[in-house]
Amino acid sequence: MINVEMLSTGDEVLHGQIIDTNAAWLADFLFQQGVPLIRRNTVGDSLDSLVSILRERSEHADILIVNGGLGPTSDDLSALAAATAKGEGLVLHEEWLSQMERFFNERGRVMAPSNRKQAEIPASAELIDNPVGTACGFAVQLNRCLMFFTPGVPSEFKVMVADQILPRIRERFQLPEPPLCLRLTTFGRSESDLAQSLDPLKLPPGVTMGYRSSMPIIELKLTGPASEREAMLKLWPEVQKVAGESLIFEGTEGLAAQISRRLQEQNLSLTLSEQFTSGLIALQLGRENAPLLASEVVPCQQETLAQTARWTSERRTNHFAGLALAVSGLEQDHLNFALSTPEGTHALRVKFSTSRHSLAVRQEVCAMMALNMVRRWLNGKPLASEHGWINVVDSLAFS
Repeated sequence: MINVEMLSTGDEVLHGQIIDTNAAWLADFLFQQGVPLIRRNTVGDSLDSLVSILRERSEHADILIVNGGLGPTSDDLSALAAATAKGEGLVLHEEWLSQMERFFNERGRVMAPSNRKQAEIPASAELIDNPVGTACGFAVQLNRCLMFFTPGVPSEFKVMVADQILPRIRERFQLPEPPLCLRLTTFGRSESDLAQSLDPLKLPPGVTMGYRSSMPIIELKLTGPASEREAMLKLWPEVQKVAGESLIFEGTEGLAAQISRRLQEQNLSLTLSEQFTSGLIALQLGRENAPLLASEVVPCQQETLAQTARWTSERRTNHFAGLALAVSGLEQDHLNFALSTPEGTHALRVKFSTSRHSLAVRQEVCAMMALNMVRRWLNGKPLASEHGWINVVDSLAFS
């Protein structure tokens, strides 16, 4: 097994001023290729710190992917740090300089003198092409470690890793078959509740059961070597059985994407009326190109469950929509949800604590609750079901 590590650079990353999405993406991408990261480090814009950690990790890692610090400004120090760690100087890569100049000319812009810095790489480095930006990457060998240096812009970083760096890793190392990861996502169950039922399962050798809690969902992951595929697939129905009615989707499709696909398959449109969720449901479905006929965000107002149900039914009829979904405002810790369908209207009144979670989290929970109502109806399941920690205090249905 090869030791692959990542080094993120930049004060803004180190101090938490931006979220390191590149690290999360790389960890997942390499895992899918069968080369999971064994370590991630972050260092600020300090030349001494950069040189020190490059020399340190060069004694332990086979591959180090360094992200950031290749821009034109004075705090971009990755190229200089790499050269210093190797005890050599920087050289101007004339071919890349010409490519940068063409990049600016084609866009009707004049390249600033400071951009020349982006064409300077360590003397022994191999240039790594960047087809979508001005900062080239490069690779250097330091002690036992092959180091790849990449820009921090996510769109550039991802293309370079997939198209330039991964093929070089494959040339140098014999990569194992990617591991198998079976996933499902639940809503309305606690992590401890699920774990209590899943812990007794006997797992195949090298297989682990993982849990990812991100309010309001819990993701279950059965991960193991490809050699245990048959045993894992045999065990998976037991995991599905434990998830039961709380299972909202499998894999990584996402609930909004699943609903969008099912609506299109059934040739149905959806109209939305949101109060407490402030357009969050429309945003999630819109990003998945769901067939939304109409969407509105209205001020919060007091409504009985019957009023919410009646309004939702009228909205579906008035908009000639296949389905209408509504979320009321928050009233004394209570919310109303209503889904009007060609078969009738279903409504739930939920007691919701206002003190435990932030407004954003509560809105996420309510959006998930509403979307799950749509999912259940589209899949032919009754809307009145066990909702775990969600306290449904009243329900009604009428044709």
